[in-house]
Amino acid sequence: MKETGAGKQALMIGWSQGAGSTLGASQGDYVAKQGTAYDGLDVVGFVAMSVPDLAMYAPEKLDEAGAAKMVNDFAAAWSVDSFAFAHMSMNLWGTQAAFPDKLKLSDIFTDDAAKALDEIYANKCVHVATDTINFNYGNNYKSMLRPEPQNAMAWAQSIVAGSVDNTVKPIAPVLIIYGNKDTTLPPVMGEYYQKKICALGGNVARIQLPGDQNHFTTPPLSPPFYLPWIKDRLAGKPAPDGCAGN
Repeated sequence: MKETGAGKQALMIGWSQGAGSTLGASQGDYVAKQGTAYDGLDVVGFVAMSVPDLAMYAPEKLDEAGAAKMVNDFAAAWSVDSFAFAHMSMNLWGTQAAFPDKLKLSDIFTDDAAKALDEIYANKCVHVATDTINFNYGNNYKSMLRPEPQNAMAWAQSIVAGSVDNTVKPIAPVLIIYGNKDTTLPPVMGEYYQKKICALGGNVARIQLPGDQNHFTTPPLSPPFYLPWIKDRLAGKPAPDGCAGN
């Protein structure tokens, strides 16, 4: 932004789904393209609060049995309450939209539920969608799921494809901040991502916030932990080795 006198250094920060977008951008394939908003920028770091990594649900061997278990585990883990269910079903709605030739929403949800969810998410954001699901289904929201998913292999492959790619080393250091009581995106997701990236030679640090913090108390309590880190990256100081001991 020439009007501001800003330099070429840039840093990306995000929370929850934004953390997933931040880690996705850290892979650098978009940054390397010409004719984009990234042209000429020097990206010095990435800060991700409450990291999602849905690829952790993938089994070592993605065969038919493994795929069915993965999709079942994914749906079950995100059906602990209607709020989590709304996030999960919207994720799968978006996944189906990204792979329309491979997937149908009715593969995982009943025909009536798939029709209802399509109407809901075509018109409402996730928090308001939760209210709609609560109003119409109450405690019976799990009845929207099929007892067993269909087309599980295609769904498993698509969920992994749409998640953070933890097989690519980030182009700059990553700082993950999390709360120990985050049940929306459990800390194990960030731990899984860190281990994968550290094994590639990347630099990923994780900070647990003090006290018992959940998904929604994480952002307001994080600035004292990420602002000094950001200041050092913009000053050109090397990031401490976040993978030490991992």
